[in-house]
Amino acid sequence: MTEGSTERSQFLSLHLLETLAAVLPVRDENGAPKTIVYGGVERHMITSQARRRAERMYARRRANAGTGPLAGRTTGLRTREWALIVARVLESAHGWGRDDAVIMARAVLEATGLKFGDPAKKTVANLTKVLLFAPEDAGERIAAYIDEHAAELTGWRDEYLAAQQAAAKSRRGGRKASDEAEVTDGAEGGSTTDGKDLPPLPKEARTLVLTALAPRDAIDIALYGRFLAEIADSPNVDGAVQSAHAFTIHEAERIDDFYAAADDAKLERKRNALDFLDAADDGGAGMTGYQSLISGTFYRHTVLDRHQLRVNLRAAGMTEAEAEEAAIAAEHELVNAFVEAFPEAKKNSTASTGSLPALVLAFEGDRPYSYAAAFQRPVVEDPRYKDSKGPAGPAGVARLLRHHDVVSRRRPDIRATRMLTYDAEIDALLDESGVPDSLRVDSIEDLVP
Repeated sequence: MTEGSTERSQFLSLHLLETLAAVLPVRDENGAPKTIVYGGVERHMITSQARRRAERMYARRRANAGTGPLAGRTTGLRTREWALIVARVLESAHGWGRDDAVIMARAVLEATGLKFGDPAKKTVANLTKVLLFAPEDAGERIAAYIDEHAAELTGWRDEYLAAQQAAAKSRRGGRKASDEAEVTDGAEGGSTTDGKDLPPLPKEARTLVLTALAPRDAIDIALYGRFLAEIADSPNVDGAVQSAHAFTIHEAERIDDFYAAADDAKLERKRNALDFLDAADDGGAGMTGYQSLISGTFYRHTVLDRHQLRVNLRAAGMTEAEAEEAAIAAEHELVNAFVEAFPEAKKNSTASTGSLPALVLAFEGDRPYSYAAAFQRPVVEDPRYKDSKGPAGPAGVARLLRHHDVVSRRRPDIRATRMLTYDAEIDALLDESGVPDSLRVDSIEDLVP
């Protein structure tokens, strides 16, 4: 095992083993647990998307509440509702009428390059077609500019909407003509479909919108990145965080739990019935059904590219000193979220978010290191089999420690190893394995030197 070091490497590798019982943190389109096949057997899986969102939202809530290393810093919001957000600010902070605010906000964002849903469908008419990850104060900035330049933008908006209506009418006429003749002239939308025949948004307004939607100093955009293809001149960000899908270190076992939900009013009538026939009429459950539940010990892995994080922060306009300070804070909060955050599906009915990891292993290196290979051969828990290792939690920790010991002795760049456990049995196992006290920490904060 490598001892701690003050030298910092480019990559911080995080590994975690956690045991969950009777939960369903993520499911597929049929409501079933997600699985993968690995090592010749099926494993339960918690997708990296679910993990990343849980960690991002956990850090965002803490930052907005003034808690943790990112307290008070700007974070991002990923949504299709930017037009509605701008409209709400125009309405609440600037006194605009609701309908006028929505029409203006959509026109401005659409003219900037964002595509919206079908205007004929109320549910999606004012939603962008893609989720846009932007600083959460973008709506306030855009609304403030619109209100300040309302006279100019109102004239532009009226021209824009009139041109849109004329283009739509032209397209409908083109479709009618093509139905009557087998030859078409390309009038199915023509150049108006890409906005070329529409009056452009004033340059200053478009620059303001692009600046508001740019990543700027949003820490979670610098960490997790974003991709926006619709606006070519709006910067994309290569994420600094790599997240692997979590999977059980043993073969998956699924339980389809039958449940019966009581109807309170029906049971109350039955309890107070004066005639046994009345009581019989109120028999039976109010609702029945099945839900899938999973249990197991999961292996999780995440990597932080410290260099990429600082590049992203500098690209957002920070000075070198500001980027360094923000990067250190972001790293500490990422580690905290990696340990503390959990997908919230079924959180109330399964208390899944109350789990604590059996072991967290953190170390630095010149490249990312995944230890998924340590669990290619599934842990066997069933005592009826001769190769049974007992409960998967302790067996998995022992295997992870052996794997790290072998790898770290052959890869000299691995340094600053730290371990944290919340399990008394694992704590004793670390003693038995001879893990030195210098590698063991008592808090999440100490996982990062």
